[in-house]
Amino acid sequence: MNVLLARLGEYRGEIITSILETGIMIGNSLIAALLVGLPIGTLLYLARPAGPYPRPWLHRVLNVYVNVVRSVPFLLFVVALIPFTRWLVGTSFGTTAASVPLAFVAAALYARFSEQTLLDVPEQTVELARSLGAGPLQLISLFLYPEARSGLVLSLTTVTISMVSYSTIMGVVGGGGVGDFAIRYGYQTYEYDLMYTTILLMILAVMAIQGAGTLLARIIDKRAR
Repeated sequence: MNVLLARLGEYRGEIITSILETGIMIGNSLIAALLVGLPIGTLLYLARPAGPYPRPWLHRVLNVYVNVVRSVPFLLFVVALIPFTRWLVGTSFGTTAASVPLAFVAAALYARFSEQTLLDVPEQTVELARSLGAGPLQLISLFLYPEARSGLVLSLTTVTISMVSYSTIMGVVGGGGVGDFAIRYGYQTYEYDLMYTTILLMILAVMAIQGAGTLLARIIDKRAR
């Protein structure tokens, strides 16, 4: 145990750097999930054939995007996106470049999750909003989101945990992060205790994220009051 603690102290700088890199990647992807994924999921709900504002062509286009991004194996998706990533941020290596494919995946995942969450909103809520003359924005902001807020938080929690997992893969393409640290300083140098300690820390982080998300969802859940 003392040997392990000493080794962790030796790599303290690298550990802090890898945690910050992972935090940046996850933070950027969650911003994309909220700013892009949530609107896409909302449009999928509204524009579906049986939705409040049916737009079959729009629903098909958005549905194709979500399905394609979610169906491609992540590592292959990262490699396929390298030309676009290089064009967008000027490089295909580093934390910023790694955030680009993560952002696409996070947006697609949260779009699907938010659509499914909104589908659970009682039809009576939508009918009430329309009977009161609510427009699209009022329907969304005053009726749908308040009714579905607990589910949206839980969905975002699931996406966050998925991004923790995906971010570990980015070390393979020079993205850095905790996964890259575990491979370079643990697996490749045969210091397996360091690698397993890193894995344990990630497990604890995921459990903390899940616990915080579940607690927040319970607090804001209208039905629990």
